[in-house]
Amino acid sequence: MADTRITETDDDDGSGMIDVLRDIYGEDEHADYDSEFERYDIPENNNENNHSETHSRLFLYRSCKYPAYCEENDQSITQQEIEKIFLRLKDFFGFQSGSMKNMLDHFMVQLDSRSSRLTCKEALVTLHADYIGGDNANYRKWYFSAMLDVDGLDDLTLSKTEELTEEQKRTIYKLSTTLENRSSDEILTTEIIRNDLKHKNFKEIEYSWKLMNNSLTPEQLVEQIALYLLIWGEANQIRFTPETLCFIYKLAYDKYKSKKLSENIETVADGNFLENVINPLYAFIKMETYKKYDGKFMKRDRDHKKVIGYDDVNQLFWYKKGLKRILVKENNRKSRLLDYEKGQRYDKLPNVVWKKAFYKTYKESRTWMHLFTNFNRIWIIHLSTFWYYTIFNSPTLYTPKYVQTLDNKPLPQVTFSILSLGSSIACLIQFIATISEWFFVPQKWPGAQNLSVRFFLLLVIFFVNVAPSYYILVHVPIDTYSKSAHILSIVQFIISILTFTFFASRPLGALFGSYLNNSSSHIGKYYASNEFTAAFPKLAPADKTSSYILWVVIFICKFTESYYFLTLSIKDPVRVLSIMRMTRCVGEIYYGNLICTYQPLVVLVLMYIIDLILFFLDTYLWYIICNCVFSCVSSYKAGFSVLSPWKDQYGSLPERIYTKILATAEIEVKYKPKILISQIWNSIVITMYKEHILTLPYVERLLYRQIESETEGKMALKEPALFITKGEGKNDMGLAYVPKNSEAERRLSFFSRSLASSMSDPIPVEHMPTFSVLVPHYSEKIILTLKEVIRGSDDHSKVSLLEYLKILYPLEWDCFVNDTRIIAGQKLEEERKKQNESYFYNYVSTEKESIENPYWSKVLDKPFLLVGYKSEIPEFTLRTRIWASLRSQTLYRTISGFMNYAKALKLLYRVENPELITRAVENGTDFEKDIETMAFRKFNMMVSMQRYQEFNTDEIESTDFLLRAYPYLKIAYLEKVPCESQNEWDDSYKYYSCLIDGKSEIDSNGRRIPYYKIQLSGNPILGDGKADNQNHALIFYRGEYIQVIDANQDNYLEECLKIRSVLSEFEELNGLNVNPYIPDSKQETKIPVAIIGAREYIFSENTGVLGDVAAGKEQTFGTLFARTLAIIGGKLHYGHPDFLNSIFMTTRGGISKAQKGLHLNEDIYAGMTAVCRGGRIKHCDYYQCGKGRDLGFGSILNFTTKIGAGMGEQLLSREYYYMGTQLPLDIFLSFYYAHAGFHINNLLIILSVNLFMCVVVNLGALNHESIKCIYNKDVPITDIQIPLGCYNIQPVLDWVTRFVLSIFICFFIAFLPLILQEFTERGLWKVITRLTSHFLSLSPVFEVFACQIYSTSLTSNLAFGGAKYISSGRGFATTRVPFWEQYSKFATTSIYSGAYLFLTLLFASLTMWQPALLWFWISSVSLCLAPFIFNPHQFSFTDFFVDYREYIKWLIRGNDNFDSRSWISFARQSRSRFTGFRKGKTKPTYKNIQKPSVSNLFYSEVLSSLFYALSSFLGYTFVNAQNGVKEVKATNSVLRLAVIAGLPIALDTIIVSVLVTFSIFCGPVARCCYSKKPRIGGYIAALAHGLSVICHIACWELLYFLESWNFPRALMGLICGISTQNIIFQFVIVLFLNREERHNHVNKAWWDGNWLEAQTDTFKGILFFREWAVKIVELSRFSLDFILGHFILFIQTPILFLPYIDKWHSLMLFWFTPTKDSLAPSISSKRKLRRRRIVMRYSLLYFLIMITCLTSIIVAPFTASYIPNPERYLPKFFNGIVQPNYQNNNDTGENAPTTVLRNTPTLAPIKTMF
Repeated sequence: MADTRITETDDDDGSGMIDVLRDIYGEDEHADYDSEFERYDIPENNNENNHSETHSRLFLYRSCKYPAYCEENDQSITQQEIEKIFLRLKDFFGFQSGSMKNMLDHFMVQLDSRSSRLTCKEALVTLHADYIGGDNANYRKWYFSAMLDVDGLDDLTLSKTEELTEEQKRTIYKLSTTLENRSSDEILTTEIIRNDLKHKNFKEIEYSWKLMNNSLTPEQLVEQIALYLLIWGEANQIRFTPETLCFIYKLAYDKYKSKKLSENIETVADGNFLENVINPLYAFIKMETYKKYDGKFMKRDRDHKKVIGYDDVNQLFWYKKGLKRILVKENNRKSRLLDYEKGQRYDKLPNVVWKKAFYKTYKESRTWMHLFTNFNRIWIIHLSTFWYYTIFNSPTLYTPKYVQTLDNKPLPQVTFSILSLGSSIACLIQFIATISEWFFVPQKWPGAQNLSVRFFLLLVIFFVNVAPSYYILVHVPIDTYSKSAHILSIVQFIISILTFTFFASRPLGALFGSYLNNSSSHIGKYYASNEFTAAFPKLAPADKTSSYILWVVIFICKFTESYYFLTLSIKDPVRVLSIMRMTRCVGEIYYGNLICTYQPLVVLVLMYIIDLILFFLDTYLWYIICNCVFSCVSSYKAGFSVLSPWKDQYGSLPERIYTKILATAEIEVKYKPKILISQIWNSIVITMYKEHILTLPYVERLLYRQIESETEGKMALKEPALFITKGEGKNDMGLAYVPKNSEAERRLSFFSRSLASSMSDPIPVEHMPTFSVLVPHYSEKIILTLKEVIRGSDDHSKVSLLEYLKILYPLEWDCFVNDTRIIAGQKLEEERKKQNESYFYNYVSTEKESIENPYWSKVLDKPFLLVGYKSEIPEFTLRTRIWASLRSQTLYRTISGFMNYAKALKLLYRVENPELITRAVENGTDFEKDIETMAFRKFNMMVSMQRYQEFNTDEIESTDFLLRAYPYLKIAYLEKVPCESQNEWDDSYKYYSCLIDGKSEIDSNGRRIPYYKIQLSGNPILGDGKADNQNHALIFYRGEYIQVIDANQDNYLEECLKIRSVLSEFEELNGLNVNPYIPDSKQETKIPVAIIGAREYIFSENTGVLGDVAAGKEQTFGTLFARTLAIIGGKLHYGHPDFLNSIFMTTRGGISKAQKGLHLNEDIYAGMTAVCRGGRIKHCDYYQCGKGRDLGFGSILNFTTKIGAGMGEQLLSREYYYMGTQLPLDIFLSFYYAHAGFHINNLLIILSVNLFMCVVVNLGALNHESIKCIYNKDVPITDIQIPLGCYNIQPVLDWVTRFVLSIFICFFIAFLPLILQEFTERGLWKVITRLTSHFLSLSPVFEVFACQIYSTSLTSNLAFGGAKYISSGRGFATTRVPFWEQYSKFATTSIYSGAYLFLTLLFASLTMWQPALLWFWISSVSLCLAPFIFNPHQFSFTDFFVDYREYIKWLIRGNDNFDSRSWISFARQSRSRFTGFRKGKTKPTYKNIQKPSVSNLFYSEVLSSLFYALSSFLGYTFVNAQNGVKEVKATNSVLRLAVIAGLPIALDTIIVSVLVTFSIFCGPVARCCYSKKPRIGGYIAALAHGLSVICHIACWELLYFLESWNFPRALMGLICGISTQNIIFQFVIVLFLNREERHNHVNKAWWDGNWLEAQTDTFKGILFFREWAVKIVELSRFSLDFILGHFILFIQTPILFLPYIDKWHSLMLFWFTPTKDSLAPSISSKRKLRRRRIVMRYSLLYFLIMITCLTSIIVAPFTASYIPNPERYLPKFFNGIVQPNYQNNNDTGENAPTTVLRNTPTLAPIKTMF
C-alpha cells in the first residue's frame, strides 16, 4: 500500500476501506453479520423521519451551493433577493465588485451554516442578533454608549409603517415586567422614548431597541448585515478598530435609509468607499508609525506613548464627547460632523480632518511604574505582609539601648505602632499607583476616571494610619510605657490590618466603589468603558468556589512557609548585624573609619532586600505547586490520568466510539453498532498504516475482520483482540498490538482515554456549523527539497537531515522503505511487461530472492535503506522528500494533517448514513462527489501566504504541489502592482488581497487567476507581520468558527473525528431558535464563548535535550496550566490551536492585534480583548493537535527573547491596565501569576542572584577581616561571646546556606510541572527516565541560562524598547555555530554577567567558603558556557582550532572595510542600544534602532551600575581597612582604586591619540605610494587593540603588586575597578554620546586617516571628537572581550583531550549515538590539508597566549622580593597606595580593647506614664 499522504492528489477519507477489507478478508461487503460476536449492548435509536429528510437533501449538494438555505426550510428571502441587496449596496456606496462577491459568499455560507440546524428565518434573525442588535452584539453595545444621546430618539421611535400588530404588542406586553403599568398602546409613543432617553432608563431603552429590531423585515435584516459585512470586508487595517467600523456603519446606514425611498439613486464607481472612507483613516494610522525617507518608508523614531495607535483611534468613537471632536473642513471652514443631518454625515467623511480628531487615550510610557498601577495589589499583599513579619522579628532595630547579654525587649506599644506602619506602605503604593495612572490615562479622555476623590481619600486613610505613631513614638518617649499609648497602638494595629485587607482585595479602579458599574436600569457615564474594558465574564459557581479554594490554599501555604523558613531564618542575623559595629577598623586616609564602622549595616540592608525578593518568589513557588496539584486532580476526575481506573480502557473503546464519535440519534436502526464502529476503527488503523507508523502485522491484529459465522450462509464481524482485554487490568496495548513507545501507541492511547472524558454529544454532519482553519505563512518551509533532505545543511553540519530522521524514526523509516519496495516491485513488473530493460536500475529483491540469496538482496536494497529510492525519477524522490517533510516542521505536514478534517467528515457522514450509499448505487449517482462537496461545505482550509508573489522557484513548485494534492486548499496572498505614488502615504504600489485554490483557472503566464481580487488602501503589513498577515486573509474565512494554527503543526484523523463535539463547546448549537428580539426581562443574557483552547502534543520531543526541554515547557503550559486556568478564569488566547467564535472576534477587532512593537505577542491581545468585552475562554482537554517547537540553543533562546520582550510590551499595554485595575481579586491573581508573574519571577531570581553577589562581596570582606566567635546555636544568646571582642558572623553565614537553598528551589521548581504532567499521563517510569535524561544532559544549566535571557529581555525592553519579531528557526539543530557568533550573541545578555558572577564567587570562595556556593558556581558556568556546552560538536579538536581562527579574525577585521561579522560591528550594535542610529542620506550598513529616552537609560543602566559599583567599593575599602590591626597608619585604597580604574583609560587615551595622529599623516602617504588600496587602517587598529590588551593585563599586575600579592584583596580590587570603569563608560555613553552613524565610514576614516572621503551626514569636526571618546571606550571593551573570550576557551581546553568526547557530547545533546559516518562528513583531501595547517598554526598561537596568561598570574608573586617599595620613590600624595600584608588583626581575648563588654549589666527599670 502506498502512503496516501504522499502519492494521492485527492483526499483519502477512508472511502476505500471497504475495498481494502474485501481484498484482505473477503468479498461480501454487505454481509448479513451474525450478532454472536456482539459483546456489548448499546441502545438503538429509532428515527425513521430523519433518514428520509437527509435523503431528500442529499442531491441538493450538487445542484445548489447553499443547500440548507432553501424554500423547504422556511426561507423568508430568496438567494436572488439577497444578491440584489448586495448589488444595490455595492452600487450605492461604491464597494468593489470583488469584495461584494466575497462578502456575499461569506454571508451565504454563514446563513447556510445556521440554516442547517435552524429554519432559514431563525438563522437570519440570529445572525442579525450576533452582528447588529443582539444582547451580545458589539454594535449594540457601541450604539448604547456613543450614539444613543445623539440619534437615539430618531432611531428608536418606530414609524407607522414599522408598527407591530396588536397580537405582537399583546405578546410583548405580557413578557415585559418593566412596563406593567403601561397600556399596550403607549409602548411606542415618542414622549415615552424621549423621557427614557432623558433619564437614560436602560430597561426602557432596551425594550424599545428590541421592538425596533423585531419589526424589521427580512429585507431590512439582510440590508443591515450586508452593509456591515461590506464595510468590514474593505476596511483593511481599520478592522483592528471595531467601534470605528460601527461608526462608519451607522453613518452609512443613515444615508442609505434617507435615500432608499428616493427614485433617483446614483450609482457610485467601484472603489469609492475605499478611497473616500477607509484610505484617510489608513493614511493616518500608517503615518503615525512610518515616515517616507528618499521614497522609502522607515519607522519613525517614536515610542508608543507618542504614537496614536489602533486602540487610540478606536476609543475616540466610544463616547459622544469623542464624536464631537470630529471636524469637517469645507471651503476653509471647519464644522462638527454631528452638526449635519444624519443622512448627510456619511458624505462628509472624505473631508474629515482626522489628524485633529485623534489623540492618545492611554500612554504606553516605557516605565516600571506600570507595575505599580496594574499590579498594585501584588505589591500591597507582599510588602505589607513582609513588613509585619520582618519588623516583628527585628526588635533590636527599635529597642533603645539594646544589650546582647540582656536581650531586652521593646515596649509593646512601640512594637504595635511600628508594626501598624505596614498599612502606610499599602497607602504609599496606592499613592504611587494613582499618580502613575494620572500620567498614563489622559484626563481629557471621557473614559478616564476622576482621580482627585480617590487621592483625597487615600490621604485621609494614610493620616489615620500614621497619625497615632506620632503620639506613640514621638510624644511619648520610646523608653516609657504608657497605657493610653498601648491602647492606641492596639487600635492602630487593628486599623492597619483592616486597611491592608481592604487595599489588598479591592481593585484600584473600584477602590472606593467602581466608577464603571451601571445600574440595571440606567446607562452610566462610563457605559462604554464598562462594556469594552470591564465586562468580564462571571465564573460558574463551582469554578468560583474552586478559584477561591485554590488561592486560599496558596496563601495559607505561602504565609506559613515564609514565616518559618524566611523570616525566622533572618531573625538571628538581624540581631547580630544590627548591634555590630566595626569600631576597631583603621579605615582610609581621607575619611578614616567613617564608612568601615558600619559595614555590618551594609550587609544587613542588602540581606533585607534579598529576603524581600525571596518573599515574592515564595508565592510563585506555591502557585506552581498548588496549580499543578489542582490540575492533576482535575485530570484524574476527567479520566486523563494513568491513576484513573484504566483496566477497561480499550475494552470500552468500541462503545465510546459509538456514543461519543457517532451521532447515534440519527443512525438507522437496522444497522448493528458493531458494523458502524468497525468502519471508524478500521479507518483509523489503516490511516496509521498509510502514514508509516504501523506495519502490516500490527494492522492485521488491530482491524475488524470478516469471518464465517456458525450460522450457515452468513458472515460475522470479529473485533480485534485488543477490545477483549476488558477487566484484565492492562493499562497499555503491549507489544502484541502496537510497537512499544511508538507514535501509534501514543495516538491510540490518547484517543481511547479522551473518549472516557465528558464530551458534548455530536450532531449530524449535515447539521454541524461550518468552520475554517487559518494558517499564516511567511517563509516557513513548505516541502523540503531533495538537497535539504540528503545533504548536510552547511559546512558546519556533520549529519544530513535524512540520516538524523532515520535515527529518530527507525520504525517509520522501515515502514516507508518496505512500502517503497512494494511500489518499486509493482513498477518493475509493469516495465517487464513492457520489456523495458533500462528499468533494471530500480530493481528490487523479491521475497523469493531474499530467501535464496540474502546477500544479493541486501545489495539490491541498500539504496532504499540509504535514501529511500533507487531510481531518481520524480515519483520516488518526491516520496523521500515528503516522508522527511512529514517528520519535520513544514507547511506540508500542517496542511496534510488538518486536511484530515475533510476525511473525518466524509467518513462520519458515510458511516452515519449507510442507506444513502445503497440508494446512490441503485440510482447510479456519484455519491462520492456529493460527500466531498458536503465535507468542504462544512470545512475550509486557508493558508495566508504573505510572500506568495515573491516566492522563489522551489517555493512556487512546492505550493503548486500542495494545490494539486489538495484542490480545495485556499491560499490568500498579497499582490503588488507598481504604480505612480499619488500621496505621501503611498509607496508606489497598489496592493490587493487575492484568493486562489487548486481549482483556479491558470492564465497564459502559468499563474492561477484569483477568485477574488480586492484592492487595499496600501501595504497591509504595518506591524510585526503575523497579525497583519492574518488580517488581510480574514475576509476569506468562511463559517461560524475559526481555528488558528501555525505552519508547524499537525493533526490526526482520530482527533478530527471529535470536531463536532469541540464545536459544541461554544454552546451555540442549541437554544438559538429563541427570538432574541422579544423583550423578556426574565431571560438572562447568555455569556458567549469566545475562544476554546485545545491541548497540544509537541512532536519535537525526544529530539535531544533542548528539543525536549522546549517541548516540556509547551506541554505543561498548554495542557497542565491551561486546564486549571480555564476553570479559575485566568486563561487567555495564545494562538495555536485555539478555536474562535468568528462573529464575536471579528466584530471586536479581529483575531489578533497589530500595532508595531507593542503587539509583538499578537495573539494574547485578542484573548484579553475577548475577556474584557465579556467573552468566555474555555479549554478542551479531550482534543489535541500536534505542534513543533524550536530545537536548537539559538532558536529556543530567540523565541525566549521574543516572549520576554513581548511581555515587556504587554506591561505597557492598556489591556493590562484594564484587567489589573478592575478584575476581582481571585481572577486577578490567576491572571497575574499565569502571565506577567512568570516573567517577573524570572527577573526577581536573577535580581536576587545579583544582589547576593553584593552581599558576598561585603560579607566576604567582613568575614575575611574579622575574628569570628565560637558559635553554638544551643547556647543562650545572652552569654558572653567567646573569644572576647569577637564578631558573631556565623548566623549570617548560616543564612547564606538557607538563601542558596531557596534560590535552588526557585530554579528547580521549573521541573515540577513537567514531572507532574508526565506522572499524570504517562506514569512514574516515564518521569524517571525523562528526568534522568534531562539531568544527565545538563538541562538545569540550560534552565539557568534561559532564566537569564527571560530576565534580560524583559528589562532591556522596558529600558530600550525596540521589541521586534525574531525568526527562531524550526530546523533540527545539528550544525556547529562558530564561537564568535555565540559570543557576540550572548555576551551582553549573559556572558558578562556570568563573568562578574565568577569573579565575585571566586572572592567569596576565598573569604567565606561553604558548600552552598557550589550552586552559584553552576550558575556562573551556565551563564558563561551554556552557549558552548549545547553547541553541536563544540569539542571536536579540529573544529575547535578552526573556530579559534575565525574568532581571531572576528576580533581584528572590519576596520578597513565594513564586515558585519566583526568585533567592531558587534561593538557598534551594542552601543547603539543606548544611542540609537542617525537617520541620514548616506547609505546605511546597520539597521535602524530607536533611541531610548535618557531618563530610562539613567534609571535602568546608570543607577543599577552605580549601585553595584558602590557595593563593590564598600567591600573593597573594608577589606583594606586593616580591621583589628593596632598602631598602623591608614592606607589609601581609594587612590589605589582610582589608579587601577583610571590608568587603563589614560593609557587607552594615549594610544588612541598617538595612533590617530599617525594615521592622519601616514595614511595619505601610504595611499600615494601604493596603487592598490592599502590596509593601513586595519593594521593600525590591530596595533591599537593589541597595545590596549597588554596595558590592561599590565594594570592587573600592578594592582596585584599594590595589594602586596594578596590575591583576595587584588581580586576585590579587580571587581571594584571593573565596576568603576563600567559606570564611567555608562555615563559617557548615556549622557554625552549622540546618535551612532548608520555606516562604517567614520570608523574607517579614524584608522586610515582618510577623513576627506568619509561620507557622513554630520559635521566631521564634531564626529572626530565623538569618535575619539568612542575609541577610548572601545579599546577597553575590546580588551575585555579578548581576555574574556580566551578565558572561556581556556576553560574548555581540558575537555578537548578527553577520549571520544565528540561522540559523548553528541549523545548528550541528541540522545542517540552518532554513527562513525555521521561524525565524519565527506571532506576533500585539499580541504583536509588546509584545515590541518590551520590547526597547527592557530593551536600554537592559542597555547602561547594561554601560557603567557597563566605565567602572569602564577609567576608574578614570586618576584615580590625583588621589587622595592615604590612609596619611597613617589610623592607624599601616594602614601598608603601599597597595602600592607601579613598583618596581625587578632584583637580578641586578652588583646580585646577595654570598650568590649565583659559582664552583664543591670537592666534599668521601665519608666511609665498614662
